[in-house]
Amino acid sequence: MARLGLIQKKLLILLVGFASVGLTFNPRKQLWILKQMGREWNRANRYALDRAIRNLYKSQLVDIKDNINGSTQIILTKSGKTKSLEYKIDEMVVKRPEVWDKKWRIVTFDIPEKYKKAREAMRKHLDDLGFYKLQKSVFVFPFECQDEVDFIIEYFDVRSFVRLVLAEKIDNELHLRKIFNI
Repeated sequence: MARLGLIQKKLLILLVGFASVGLTFNPRKQLWILKQMGREWNRANRYALDRAIRNLYKSQLVDIKDNINGSTQIILTKSGKTKSLEYKIDEMVVKRPEVWDKKWRIVTFDIPEKYKKAREAMRKHLDDLGFYKLQKSVFVFPFECQDEVDFIIEYFDVRSFVRLVLAEKIDNELHLRKIFNI
């Protein structure tokens, strides 16, 4: 079954709820259906918020602390503070340093077929950033790009399918150095 986003869930709640109200002639039952719609609407909001917080926690941008009184505190980590930059995904560029650190950044991913659009968008954005495609789902880049790659991963919600490797040597390094003019 396809994963539904927050807006799709809310549209379904409205469609099913109003259809049910329209088919019911008992005013009490209609009021009960409207109350249930409100509860489901709030539950959808809560689920989307929980999912967003879990994704931030997995990316180590926030830390979660459970308090004695039962409340939960969300704390922005040091890396979260430094990464709280706003990117425009279509205008994003990686800054080229004056001196190359002689390390390769390799992005590899295995995104399932059901997320095909996210997979293709990931490929497009890595290509737009100047990554070299070693294989269909393996890209290489010679400069620091952790923030940009993390942003793309989070933007397309594919964190669990993508890995970023830092390598000191690649067997076709001479070819890659020519491509990147380093």
